[in-house]
Amino acid sequence: MSTQENTTEGPLTRFLVEDHRRLDQLLQSAVAHANHVDQGAYTQFRAGLLRHIGMEEKILLPAVQRLRREEPLLIATKLRLDHGALAALLMPTPTNAIIATIRGILKDHNILEEGPGGLYETCDQLAGDEAERLLATLQAAPELTVMPHSDGPAVMGTVHRALARAGYDLREGKI
Repeated sequence: MSTQENTTEGPLTRFLVEDHRRLDQLLQSAVAHANHVDQGAYTQFRAGLLRHIGMEEKILLPAVQRLRREEPLLIATKLRLDHGALAALLMPTPTNAIIATIRGILKDHNILEEGPGGLYETCDQLAGDEAERLLATLQAAPELTVMPHSDGPAVMGTVHRALARAGYDLREGKI
């Protein structure tokens, strides 16, 4: 999931990019065997991704808006739509199509966060002396316990609507 290596990145970028790498490894472990999902690793991935999304939604994006004198980032809307799509995809039992769609969204999404001028770089630049306090707040975000998967028709309707709002479709693909 990580898209760049940068030795001059700030503390917020380092922490959040490292979390992307950790999540990528968990997802890779979860699908290491063809057409089989390791539920233990996938549960850790789900909880980790939801925690990461929560850190961005509840801590990072509000901090950036406050530091920009209440002016939201232009990419904030897209990031939030992607977060909604990812969260929806984590509800049902993972299938090849769900895993392929999660990977596709994360590939595009992480560029917006990690890339030059992205969310993380912007946060580090704006935070200045506040960066260490923000980092401590991110690090203190609670671990999450995820609910069991839900596979009913209403859940899949929610998944399809969240994907459509964010500009994605459920992809076919192999694990």
